[in-house]
Amino acid sequence: MTGSFCTFKQSFEQAEILAEYGAELIPIMSENVASISTRFGTAEENIKRLKKISGKDIIMSIEDAEPIGPKDMTDIMVVAPCTSNTAAKLAVSITDTAVTMAVKSHLRRGKPVVLAIASNDSLMGSAQNLGVLFNRKNYYFVPMIQDDWINKPASLVAEFSMLPQAIEAALNGIQLRPIIYHSRP
Repeated sequence: MTGSFCTFKQSFEQAEILAEYGAELIPIMSENVASISTRFGTAEENIKRLKKISGKDIIMSIEDAEPIGPKDMTDIMVVAPCTSNTAAKLAVSITDTAVTMAVKSHLRRGKPVVLAIASNDSLMGSAQNLGVLFNRKNYYFVPMIQDDWINKPASLVAEFSMLPQAIEAALNGIQLRPIIYHSRP
């Protein structure tokens, strides 16, 4: 999980669904997510909820995330939500958070990464980073909507209800289409 706090509710709901399907979840939070309280919940509440869903302690440091690849701990990595800041770091291989290290470590085995983008500036300065990732092997995206294309024309948010489908498709090497769309006014 990275810091699109307004989408935590959807991310938690999808984690619960994946757990119900029998997925073994290895919870990872960026250091900011693990320490910042917002109007969408306190850091402590978010940690407690993710720990309850997964049944595991949460990885919240670079050191704890690094063994993911070498120990072959994951079949697929899901970043939900994934901010434009995190996507930018992934696009240029910066590993300065638990989440970016987890992705880097996971990718060393050539396995898929699914990004559930949630950002108000995805179609402005951040668009170039998404473009890089769209064209990079092993990256897949949960289809996104322009959640308020009149008042926030640069905003993109993953269609979180499609996360299980996006995971299944990514495990088969397929990107769901359309990647970006908007609802009618």
